[in-house]
Amino acid sequence: MRLYLYGYLNRVRSSHGLEREATRNLELIWLLRKLRPDFKTIADFRRDNGQAIKSVGRQFILLCRKLELFGGELVAIDSTKIKAQNSNGRNYSEAKLKALLAETENKVSAYLEELDRADAQEASSADSEQRLSVEELKQKIAQLKERKKELENLAQDLEQSGGRQISLTDPDSRAMSMGRGSTVGYNVQTAVDARHSLIVDTQVTNTTSDLGALGTMAIKAQENLEAKNLRVVADKGYYNGKEVLACESIGVTAYVAKPLTSANTARGLYGKESFKYDARKNCYICPAAQKLTYRFATNEKGRAIYYYRASGCKSCSLKAKCTRNKENRTITRLASEEVQEQMAERVAANPQIMRRRKAIIEHCFGTIKRSLGYD
Repeated sequence: MRLYLYGYLNRVRSSHGLEREATRNLELIWLLRKLRPDFKTIADFRRDNGQAIKSVGRQFILLCRKLELFGGELVAIDSTKIKAQNSNGRNYSEAKLKALLAETENKVSAYLEELDRADAQEASSADSEQRLSVEELKQKIAQLKERKKELENLAQDLEQSGGRQISLTDPDSRAMSMGRGSTVGYNVQTAVDARHSLIVDTQVTNTTSDLGALGTMAIKAQENLEAKNLRVVADKGYYNGKEVLACESIGVTAYVAKPLTSANTARGLYGKESFKYDARKNCYICPAAQKLTYRFATNEKGRAIYYYRASGCKSCSLKAKCTRNKENRTITRLASEEVQEQMAERVAANPQIMRRRKAIIEHCFGTIKRSLGYD
C-alpha cells in the first residue's frame, strides 16, 4: 500500500515502473524497508485487495471528518471521463456491427465477381499485373468470410447481453462522447465538499450520461458526511425528476438548473416554462390567461403522466406563437413535479450557489490529472 501511494504521488503508475523504483530509489527503499517486490506481485496485490484499498480510502474520509475538514453543508457533484485500455476499433455497437457486416458482404460480392471474370477469360499480361491472382482472390474471400463469422458472433453476443455496446479488450468500458469526439472509457462520478474541496465519494460507472447519478451520489455523500441538512449542486446534465425526488426523500436539498429541451421553445413558440401551474385548481394558466384543465392520465415507462388541455385556441390571438396543433394546446405533467418546481424556485433565488459549483469541483479533476502528468 505504501508503494502504491508513493507511485500515485510521484507519477509512477505501472507495475513495472514501481518494481524498478523499489530497487533504485532511496526514498522508496527506506519506505518499503528494503522489500523489493516484482511487477507481478505488485499487480496481484491490486487485483486481490481491491476492497481493502477502497477501505483505506474510506478511513481517510473518516480521518478528514474527525479533523473537521468537511463542512457537511454543501456538496458539488460532477463527473469526468477516463479512457480505458480499449481502442475505438475494438468497441462495437449494434449499428456499427450492421454497417461492418454490410461492408463485408459488399467486399465478398465484389471479389466473387472478380474471381468469376478471372475464371471466364485469360487476362492479358498487362491486366494480370494490375489484377489479383485467382489464389489471392480466394484467400481474400476466405478472410472476409472468417471476419463475417466473427462479426455475426459479436452481434449475437450483444443481443444476448441486452446491452447497446460490446468492448473486447476491456469488457466493462463503453464508448462515450467527450468535448471533442468520443473515447472508449468510464464515467467517474465524484462528490466534493465545499469547505476545502475535498472529495467525499467517487463511483466509477460505464453509463454514458449523468442523468441517473444525482440521487446515488447524494446518498453516498450524506452517509459519508453524516450530514442532516445537506445541499447538493450539479450542472444541467444531472437534471432528472426521479433523481431530484430521490434527494427529496432522504432530506437532501438539490440545486440543478433545468435545461431547455422543449421542442416548442426551439421553434420559437411558448414552451412549458411560459405556463403557470395553479395547484389549488389543478390547472395551467397560459400566456393568454386561459385555463388548461386536467383531462386524463397515462402510465409510461412506470411514470404517471397527467394531461392538461386548453379550449378555444382557434380564436386566440396568440395561437401562432403557442402551438402548431390545429386543435388546442396540451401540457403534460409528471407525478410529484412540484418537487422540480420548488427546486427551480431555489435555483432562481440562489444564483451564487450555481456559480460556486465550478469553483468547488471542476479544479479537482484538473489537479488530479495534472499531478499525473496530463497537462
